[in-house]
Amino acid sequence: MARNLTTPSILSRRYGVLSKKEAEEDAKQIEAVAFATASQNFEKEPDGDGSSAVQIYAKESSRLMLDVVKRGPTAKEDGEINILDKIKKSHENVFDISGDPRVDISADDALKLLNPLKDTGNKYTKICFSNCSFGLDAAHIAEAILSSVKNQLTEVDLSDFVAGKSETDALEVMNKFSLALEGCDLRYLNLSNNALGEKGVRAFSALLKTQRNLEELYLINDGISEEAAEAVLELIPSTDRLKVLHFHNNMTGDEGAIAISKLVKNSPLLEDFRCSSTRVDSVGGIALAEALGTCTHLKKLDLRDNMFDVEAGLVLSKALSTFSDLSEIYLSYLNLENEGSIALANALKESAPSLEVLDMAGNEITAEAAPALAACIVSKQFLTKLNLAENELKDEGAILIAKALEEDHGQLYEVDMSTNSIRRAGARCLAQAVVSKPGFKLLNINGNFISDEGVDEVKDIFKNSPSLLGPLDENDPEGEDYDEEAEEVDDNEDELEFKLKGLEIKH
Repeated sequence: MARNLTTPSILSRRYGVLSKKEAEEDAKQIEAVAFATASQNFEKEPDGDGSSAVQIYAKESSRLMLDVVKRGPTAKEDGEINILDKIKKSHENVFDISGDPRVDISADDALKLLNPLKDTGNKYTKICFSNCSFGLDAAHIAEAILSSVKNQLTEVDLSDFVAGKSETDALEVMNKFSLALEGCDLRYLNLSNNALGEKGVRAFSALLKTQRNLEELYLINDGISEEAAEAVLELIPSTDRLKVLHFHNNMTGDEGAIAISKLVKNSPLLEDFRCSSTRVDSVGGIALAEALGTCTHLKKLDLRDNMFDVEAGLVLSKALSTFSDLSEIYLSYLNLENEGSIALANALKESAPSLEVLDMAGNEITAEAAPALAACIVSKQFLTKLNLAENELKDEGAILIAKALEEDHGQLYEVDMSTNSIRRAGARCLAQAVVSKPGFKLLNINGNFISDEGVDEVKDIFKNSPSLLGPLDENDPEGEDYDEEAEEVDDNEDELEFKLKGLEIKH
């Protein structure tokens, strides 16, 4: 049976020849099924001579063998994958070919992969072509098939679908897909990881110009420059219903941020805005902050890793007063310094009652801002994650933060106070504040100046749950500038802890 399955024939020239290994596995299954079917017949005719059972076995095995031959090989030798393995099985409404590994899609591949979309009466409303690389011939095949189903689509993911192609070919592929989907009424569109630039954005003109009901738009890692951002603003006719807008990791700059701010201002229902790592300075930061003031439904805000500075932080603090539904805010590495950080902490204290994530790492925050931060933290009883890493809070600031976390905060599971020049007293207070929290997962105090005795104390506090304490491999017991003054601070740390823990945090 296995030999027959591997023997070249008219059918195998059309459907492919099975490998020896695959033929043997299929032969075993065919034999088992055919034998079981014949046995059932034999049991129904106990007085027979078994000839009818033999006939049934032969008929059933022949039928199953023909099915296998027509199915063709499901795996290729020499480590290659069958292109159909890229189809991910999920909901009946979702057609997803983003399975690993990423491969170049040929015209033949496209015909095989996209064949389910040609089935009459299919229920697909979402397609995902990510993690592929479509060439021109494959795009031509896809264009005709997508045109036939575009009116039923509501979600389209074309992220990372032209990797490795020349700019000329990539733009033409984008244009073909755009024309194929022109006029579809989408709620979700993801064009991330395609190095679009302005040319790429305009290659999708036909599609973008017809989108009036988008609720989610993703343009992550797309080379969105000033010109590209202005093209997005120009082409999309309406963002009245937009709820999610992501522009992470682009080269937008101030002028591009101004264009994005206009898009934000025209999105009154926006709930999730991400404009992180986009090279935006103060002018663009101010424009974004002012635009965000109109987004009263905002739940998640991520502006990390830009160069906003203090002035943009002050403007943003005024916008925060409107965010009553805010649950996550990411403001790390924005050059906010104390002035900007205090203004933002004070604004958050009076808004966002259900805040769960507060991230203000890397903003040159010192102990001067700690009282305002502590007061804000005390008011956020739903806080799950606090990140104040890479600042200069030192022991004085750390002890105040610890005091703010001491009571309640039953949902807290992660605190990051790494790289803050914290010594023994601050580390001890932080450990004591979180160790007994139900569901707590991680305290990160690495990269500080905790003495060997202090490290031992912290580890002892976590002796019943050592996995909750992060690594301390980058801790420097002597500190980068350890001197007589630092030694004196260590000698008086118990007194410092007593004084600060006795303070009442106003909230």
